[in-house]
Amino acid sequence: MLLGTVLVLLLLGSAGTASAHAALESTDPADGSVVKSAPRTLTLTFSESVALLDDSFRVYDPDNRRVKTSSAHHAKDAGDTASVTLPAKLGTGTFTVAWRVVSADSHPVSGAFTFSIGKPSATTAISTAPTEEPLTGSLYDIARYFAYIAAALLIGTAAFVVLCRPPDPSVLNKPIRMGWWTLLAATLALLVLRAPYEAGTGLATAFEPSALPKTLTSRPGQALAARLLLLAATAFFLLRLRGRERYGRVALGTGAALAIGLALTWASAEHASAGIQVPVAMTSAVLHLLAMSVWLGGLTALLTVLYRSPRLDAAPVARFSRLAFASVTVLVVTGVYQSWRGLGSWNALTGTSYGRILLVKLVAVVLLLVVAGWSRQWTGRLVESEVRFPVPELVRTGATGSTAESDGDGDRAADGEGPPNPGDDSKDEYQDQGKDRYRRGLRLSVLFEVGVGVVVLVITTLLTNTLPGRAAADAERTATSAGIPAASVTMVPFKVGNAGGKVQITLDPGRVGENSVEAVVYGPDGGFATVPELRLSFTLPAQKIGPLDAKVKDEGGYWGTNTLNLPIAGTWTMKVTVRTTDVDQVSVSRKVRIVR
Repeated sequence: MLLGTVLVLLLLGSAGTASAHAALESTDPADGSVVKSAPRTLTLTFSESVALLDDSFRVYDPDNRRVKTSSAHHAKDAGDTASVTLPAKLGTGTFTVAWRVVSADSHPVSGAFTFSIGKPSATTAISTAPTEEPLTGSLYDIARYFAYIAAALLIGTAAFVVLCRPPDPSVLNKPIRMGWWTLLAATLALLVLRAPYEAGTGLATAFEPSALPKTLTSRPGQALAARLLLLAATAFFLLRLRGRERYGRVALGTGAALAIGLALTWASAEHASAGIQVPVAMTSAVLHLLAMSVWLGGLTALLTVLYRSPRLDAAPVARFSRLAFASVTVLVVTGVYQSWRGLGSWNALTGTSYGRILLVKLVAVVLLLVVAGWSRQWTGRLVESEVRFPVPELVRTGATGSTAESDGDGDRAADGEGPPNPGDDSKDEYQDQGKDRYRRGLRLSVLFEVGVGVVVLVITTLLTNTLPGRAAADAERTATSAGIPAASVTMVPFKVGNAGGKVQITLDPGRVGENSVEAVVYGPDGGFATVPELRLSFTLPAQKIGPLDAKVKDEGGYWGTNTLNLPIAGTWTMKVTVRTTDVDQVSVSRKVRIVR
């Protein structure tokens, strides 16, 4: 039942598109810009270092023919840039650039932009951007989910055996083996899928001869290879310890080192490896993953022991209760730091996808803590039942017999309502019934705790797939100051008689001051259309400015000008007049926001 729930959560979680984590800060030439002469290089600058692919750049001319370029490289050896050299003669018109790189935290990021040489022409980036294969990304995300769950099961169960010392540790051999084999299979799947995941291609490219060697030269590939080596060492270590009841300092130190090493294979290739305070962030990420594994994996181990060992005494449960409390403390401290590092501001908590997913995780964690408190109550009752016998506490023998309390209890016992007297043969049975009731309550609460914990783990994995709020805010601020996106695009539909169409109007940069205008007319079939006349004017009613005639001219394929001056920020009324014949014309108005 629990496995089915996990699979449903995994499939639902992988249905969405993963956001990339390196934000594009600027392009040279700028998006939507018009340059007088052909540039010799294209350069993109990102918010963090990126890895380049063989096909990182695709440049298309105005006729949608691919332009031959050099291989992608870092400009001036700066890791946060991607650059390509263009041929000397490009011609004029609008060129489209589709790009794809891999951010420092292992996630691919892609996009497209345009620039024009001499003057713009009718072209679009939509049809030339590479199509990403969704199946590859979904399978890769599912493998990542199973890797997290398997790590928690392997590390947490092993820690439970060593630190909580259950009376029959052999019942946990199967969960440990399951965690090890699942983590091995998930890691191999990630290694095989890494190349097509980065390139956004189909599964068939995973088996190309160059795919795996290329993956092993990247940091994510090297982290996965290191995880395989650590899993081999872990298997050898577990085989050597099989059957032992006590573990020396060397064994404990080796096990801790292997667990830390496994956690590092995640921290070295995800959010913590990029951005601010990388050493502190990686340390926090390792501690967070280990604490999560000890808590959630330990819960699974406790649940297994409770079902496999019905007469389990309270000592291992009490030890795990203390261990879980320490793990929760580490999770809270590291979680607060990672949330601050990822968000950057309170506004990002509700204004970004990262913040909204984090809020969902916080709600799930609060629910998990509530259920954990319920489990601690049952644990306390079970411990109390073993260290204090209820009847001897209430009955004291002496020369005069029982106290007033014992008399009352004795009367209730005689009536069949209270605990039996110390000499009653049914005392052990009464105490066992109480312990069994506490164990049943603990089993139920731990089962709920494991279920909510799996949900938290899935949300955490989704969070690692989302652009951090700090990076999103930085990219937005940089885009605003640098003009990316550089243009305001408005689609204006029109209808004259039985004919109609639409006009796509681009204002570049869509800010106060001088703007260039590009108006492309589309017919009813969506194709380019020519009209005998097109006029464009702007009015700012709030300031009683206008109408200002844009004075657009027919540039052969589109109508445009580079001399439109909009002096004040505000919501302008843009009036488009389209004449389709000598006698037929129509005027349509739209609101457009001009910023400073």
